Amino acid sequence: MVLRAPAHQGAAGLSELDQTLAALADPTRRRVIDLLRDGPLRAGELSAALEMSAPAMSRHLRVLRRSGLVVEEHPVEDARVRLYRLQRAPFDGLRDWVEEVEAFWDGELAAFKAHAETTRGRKKKKKKKEVERS
Repeated sequence: MVLRAPAHQGAAGLSELDQTLAALADPTRRRVIDLLRDGPLRAGELSAALEMSAPAMSRHLRVLRRSGLVVEEHPVEDARVRLYRLQRAPFDGLRDWVEEVEAFWDGELAAFKAHAETTRGRKKKKKKKEVERS
């Protein structure tokens, strides 16, 4: 099985998948993702939950926005408020890639199992013939 190369080059020549993986490589950003799974939050709520300064949280949110994992929204009732919520598409792309890799390894393991069973059967027959000759 051949794994296809990710399409769609984005910022800095990285594919969408590369941008997603780069953003998720940082444990703080993964924690932000975990918090946003429960629903949209303000930057201040995120920084308070992670006991982090506002400028540091802002840098993490910028990376998450640029990767497409998070989108910034401004509620109609107060345009000064910035809410952050998850975007599904990058996670779908990540899931598709993981499923392709999993399918590759399923095929490899099945081939190894078939080879091992064939080899084991030959060895048993060979040993049985050796015992019969003795």
